[in-house]
Amino acid sequence: MKNLLRKIANGLGGILGSSSSQASTDHPIVTEQKRMLGNYELGRKLGDGAMGAVYLARDAISGREVAVKTMALSETFEAEQLADIKSRFFREAEIIERLEHPNIVAVYDMGEEDELAYISMELLQGKDLEGHTKTDNLLPYTKVLEIIACVADALGYAHEQNVVHRDVKPGNVMYDPVSGTVKVMDFGISRITTESKTKLGVVLGTPYYMSPEQLRGLKIGGASDIFSLGISLYQMLAGKLPFEGKTAMEVMSRIAKEPHIDILALRPDLPPCVGKIVDRALEKEIEQRFNNGQEMAEAIRLCMATL
Repeated sequence: MKNLLRKIANGLGGILGSSSSQASTDHPIVTEQKRMLGNYELGRKLGDGAMGAVYLARDAISGREVAVKTMALSETFEAEQLADIKSRFFREAEIIERLEHPNIVAVYDMGEEDELAYISMELLQGKDLEGHTKTDNLLPYTKVLEIIACVADALGYAHEQNVVHRDVKPGNVMYDPVSGTVKVMDFGISRITTESKTKLGVVLGTPYYMSPEQLRGLKIGGASDIFSLGISLYQMLAGKLPFEGKTAMEVMSRIAKEPHIDILALRPDLPPCVGKIVDRALEKEIEQRFNNGQEMAEAIRLCMATL
């Protein structure tokens, strides 16, 4: 187990990136001379991701404004891997395109041009939730519960379609405080990047939000997303992660082996039912977690009804 964690930690740097609002790396993918990608007229860059950039764009056919996420697959993977990666990229994108839920970002189209794969998707208002994981910018706990219930609904629906997110975290959830809209982003992106230079065959997500079974290299299902959502809920309530350490390997070891600090010890103002929801979502054993996203969402709403 320790060797596996060390290999994963060593391989994370080249594979993982933060969400578009967090990353600062400039990807020199689209030049000033190339402002078209497929049918899309690219505008300003909205942010950077693990393998490319996200642009504001206009569909030249429909006139609709969209967000276009680019992925420089040829720069990320070895030549012998590339054909398989591209095949799985488009296969996964087609699956994601079929997801239709009010709390999941709509995917419109995908394509490839000049060795650059891209996905066009719904243009969202608001920001991701990463900014609301800091102690000086936490949302009221009732609002956090509302948001997490919506995310749980979205995950439950996706799991029914046999789609596992694999990288649930605050940075992959967009929230618009004006409309109250909650949207889960980047379904399948972690699966697309599974084949890494580490050649571990492990489905990688962001290490601080990984489930115990992800760390063990086991086949994962919806329960893994529930665990990651539990970590996100904890962080948005406490302003800190339930499992911390000086290195990624230390964090992953604690996720796999150690219990989390009781959320009520950090936030004694929270209702006991919130503590029970967090505890159940963060159970090490799959069988002891919520059975699905809908069950977690229902538990949250029943808790809120008692407030």
